[in-house]
Amino acid sequence: MKRIMGVVNLINEPDQLEELTFNRCVASVPFGGRYRLIDFTLSNMVNSGIEDVAVFTHHKYRSLMDHLGSGKEWDLDRKRGGLFLLPSVLDVPTGISKGDLFQFYSHRDFFLRGRQEYVLVTRSHIVSNIDIRPVLEFHITTGADITIVYKETEALDNAIHRELQIEDNGRISAIYNRTGPTFNSCVSMEMFLMRKSLLLDMVETCLAQGDDDLVRDGIMKNVSLLKVYGYKHEGYTGIINTIQSYYRHSMELLDPDVLRELFFQTAPVYTKVKDEPPSKYTEGAIVRNCLIANGCSIEGKVENSILSRGVKVKRGACVRNAILLQNCEIGENVMIENAILDKDVFIDRGRVLSGAGTAPFIAAKKKVI
Repeated sequence: MKRIMGVVNLINEPDQLEELTFNRCVASVPFGGRYRLIDFTLSNMVNSGIEDVAVFTHHKYRSLMDHLGSGKEWDLDRKRGGLFLLPSVLDVPTGISKGDLFQFYSHRDFFLRGRQEYVLVTRSHIVSNIDIRPVLEFHITTGADITIVYKETEALDNAIHRELQIEDNGRISAIYNRTGPTFNSCVSMEMFLMRKSLLLDMVETCLAQGDDDLVRDGIMKNVSLLKVYGYKHEGYTGIINTIQSYYRHSMELLDPDVLRELFFQTAPVYTKVKDEPPSKYTEGAIVRNCLIANGCSIEGKVENSILSRGVKVKRGACVRNAILLQNCEIGENVMIENAILDKDVFIDRGRVLSGAGTAPFIAAKKKVI
């Protein structure tokens, strides 16, 4: 897999995660108790043998840089190659950050220096565990110009997505932007494999025409001129760019079959390591069907919930169907149900917070209630 360089494209990534992305980009949104969304994309690349990965950042990427660091956890801290963080370049006359075509062109030296023949362009908001090597084999066998990885799915919780119209021979004849329920069950996983030379030609040609979006202007407009094929992924896939999709896919991790498929049946998912003690459960604590990370202290009752590192649930409190991010503190006799609490939220004693399964209650980072 030294023939492929990876690109995680965060430029204008779809984002309807509300309070969860007030202070961070989609890529660094916590997921599953101890991971970030970008961990899945990076792990897929590394597990497939991709050695050079560029992350095209856009805005609110301080927490992302803190999480990625040198790329050590993904074995990308190398003297030559490895992890590259490429910040968004402003247009000199206007001082405005333009679309991904302009960013790719501004960092074209990264592509020209690389020895790889192919480029895999992905987003960060897709949760899956996929081996890229069969995708390359499919790409070469079909003689495709571009291969798009897709998943057959229907429940998307109003998530922004692209649907593919695929012919019997596997060739894609049309691509549509959608929001909400699917009309066609073939949904793009935002993974595009192509030759590096084709990508660079597409970038320069589209920019010369005044375009600014790689997929919309480079691929979708030319889908009838290029040989674009679809590769079907059979495993679990979560498209997470709305609060509803984030909540539903997080809760699905409480299903042992989903958890096993995503984390244990295939390759491992890597993340930034934090050394913390095991969670503490005091006498009288009740915990049922939960994912609880290290460093938590549980004195009350927790059911069907996901707790990140360092969460404290005081005596008499009840947490049900909730997602509590790092260092939240739940006071005595608090009742929380169908909720998402961002990092460092403090809930004073006796409070009752409740949302709905389709519209969970959300508390922004460091909020005191």
